[in-house]
Amino acid sequence: VVCHGIPNGKQILKDGDIINIDVTPKLDGYHGDTSRTFFVGTPSPLAKKLVEVTEECMMRGIAEVKPGARVGDIGAAIQEYAESNGFSVVRDFVGHGISKIFHTAPQIPHYGTRGKGKRLRAGMVFTIEPMINEGTHEVEILADKWTAVTRDRKLSAQFEHTIVVTPDGVEILTLPEQEIQSKSA
Repeated sequence: VVCHGIPNGKQILKDGDIINIDVTPKLDGYHGDTSRTFFVGTPSPLAKKLVEVTEECMMRGIAEVKPGARVGDIGAAIQEYAESNGFSVVRDFVGHGISKIFHTAPQIPHYGTRGKGKRLRAGMVFTIEPMINEGTHEVEILADKWTAVTRDRKLSAQFEHTIVVTPDGVEILTLPEQEIQSKSA
């Protein structure tokens, strides 16, 4: 499953699986959106590498965010790292603006060309949520019209943060409290 998997009681997690948990909190009318991929037991070396590369892809995308940068800079950083590690970037689903509206402009592709796309400006709030696949970047939607899976049925991982463009860079709004505390210590 790439994204939007719906638990159905028939699929039992087993040692070596990976699972993405996506959480969408709402506070004072504003949405947040964050996810991470977890290991179930002991992952295979390939699953471990995929998950580690995916998290690093997200962080490299976030590192590109600053006023004046372009949306394509984010996607290019993610795509370059994923592909240099032998993986592919899902193109059918993208990051998105987020506020009192859950999905809004701008769209944030996780692939792209440096110097292209909308310019970033202070105050913009959006998600960066790359979905990185072991095989092809292609996905298909199952009969439930919601669950997206890899076309070749190989592994996929995802990490996501909601960020805000600040006057001098970026702030991650969805860091877990323990990570915020460790960064300020």
